[in-house]
Amino acid sequence: MAAGYATARPPVHAIVLDKVREAFCGRMRPRRALDVGCGAGLSTKPLTAFVEHCIGLEPAVSMLKFARTVVPGARFVSGVAESLPFRSGSIDLMTAAGSLNYVSLNHFFPEALRVLDRSGCLVVYDYPAGRNFHSSEDLDLWFGHFRARYPKPPSEALKLTPEILERIVTGFRLGPHEYFETCIKMTCQAYAAYMMSETNVARAIREGESEEAIRNWVESTLPPVFDGREREIVFKGYYACLEPARGVSSKHFQ
Repeated sequence: MAAGYATARPPVHAIVLDKVREAFCGRMRPRRALDVGCGAGLSTKPLTAFVEHCIGLEPAVSMLKFARTVVPGARFVSGVAESLPFRSGSIDLMTAAGSLNYVSLNHFFPEALRVLDRSGCLVVYDYPAGRNFHSSEDLDLWFGHFRARYPKPPSEALKLTPEILERIVTGFRLGPHEYFETCIKMTCQAYAAYMMSETNVARAIREGESEEAIRNWVESTLPPVFDGREREIVFKGYYACLEPARGVSSKHFQ
């Protein structure tokens, strides 16, 4: 999974962060950024284009072994979102890509408020797996068979949207936010590698399926869907910028 996240995931993170920068119209000039739940570093890498110092935080040490190669200019720390190992007011920009759905928000948000500079920003964003072509339903049909053959693991992930965040988060106010749709061109081989990094494949392997057998099924059933062409895959998601509310500090939660 760590290797797949390091090498086979599509570059959606950079597109989302570009949208965030555009929404701030040049007002965002952070020096220090923290990527919470950075995985293998793909969500950290785009930050290096406009931030002087980047740090990735990730509880899975196996992911960090790849992250240091994916983003050699960043620093990475093993830790959890509920107890951020950083000084108060030391971070200008904090990002969380699909990671807050799995943490205790009652513990995380006071920590985020403590660690962020008073003029800082927390960017929360997420997007599900790309399963549609821009122009046909062929990939969606294949994806349905893929998920039926290799079901997703049971999940207790918390659903988050800009509206939900605005309602549940204390100490922050909702800033720029958007539901987005973007297309990324992928070959059949690239999409197959991407699918092999999905959590339903990891579950199947844990339960005794052969990785080689899964790969053979994916690589034998996808070519007719792609028809020998590079295709545009649709990715849909959201981002929400949360800014510390004026006059509120982490003491508010104590």
